[in-house]
Amino acid sequence: MNYCIEESNEDDEIFEQASLVATLTGGYALKYLCKEPCRTSELTGHTWVKEILQGNLTRCYGMFRMEKHIFHKLCNKLVYHGIKHTNHIGVEEMVAMFLIIVGHGVGNRMIQERFQYSGETVRRHFHEELFVCLSLSMEYIKPQDPFFHDSHSKIRNDKRYWPIFKNARGAIHGTHIPCVVSAGDRIRFIGRKGYPTQNVMVVCDWNMCFTFVLAGWEGTAHDACIFDQALTNANMNFPHPPPGMYYLVDAGYPTPMEYLGPYRCERYHLPDFRRSHGFDNHNEVLNFIIQV
Repeated sequence: MNYCIEESNEDDEIFEQASLVATLTGGYALKYLCKEPCRTSELTGHTWVKEILQGNLTRCYGMFRMEKHIFHKLCNKLVYHGIKHTNHIGVEEMVAMFLIIVGHGVGNRMIQERFQYSGETVRRHFHEELFVCLSLSMEYIKPQDPFFHDSHSKIRNDKRYWPIFKNARGAIHGTHIPCVVSAGDRIRFIGRKGYPTQNVMVVCDWNMCFTFVLAGWEGTAHDACIFDQALTNANMNFPHPPPGMYYLVDAGYPTPMEYLGPYRCERYHLPDFRRSHGFDNHNEVLNFIIQV
């Protein structure tokens, strides 16, 4: 009698273990083997991009923030610098995903739904194109005339600037751009704006074109630190002015030789000049001209 009871208990344990294995196996199968397809839209990313490029001109500019011929030139340029199509996604589709993310600020999930790809595919191609685009900065963000031979017509034809700024070859300015960072880095990037920003230093010529950009510094970084990094690090490829010429800089930067800033302890910002009429001295005149 005792033997029968023990045998029954063993059978119950075996049955419970078998049921547990079956339950776990069934859950695994439902989750990983019998998954329901997610990206099933008939309008795939390739079809959508093709429709945009063959449609009205304004659609291409609205979606990709550039005209069709510029879009095709960009694709060819990225191919030349290493971007390659895969078995499932073409170069135009890759570039379209990248431009929508940077041009409209949409997230990974929105791109997944629009182009019908997994989040890992979107992330991988975005970083590939971002890396190639960053490599193009040395090629395109530079002075049109690296030797600064002639004074710009904007200076020559404006009595406010000529001949005072005849040797000025551009201006250096800093700006804070909102950014998204990890929780651990958030505090370092929250500066005077009250939200995470990058402190970006840019050099601009008289054609209003960027000739140098240094981005990535946290919002709490002082302008002088970024300025020093740009001038002293040879890898930055900073376009130093030739002897006898200079850049205009704002009040946040130091003023070594070849860098002209405003007079200290004088009115400098335009709102200060708007609140009163006239100038107290010649130093304020120069500060005002630098601003305008």
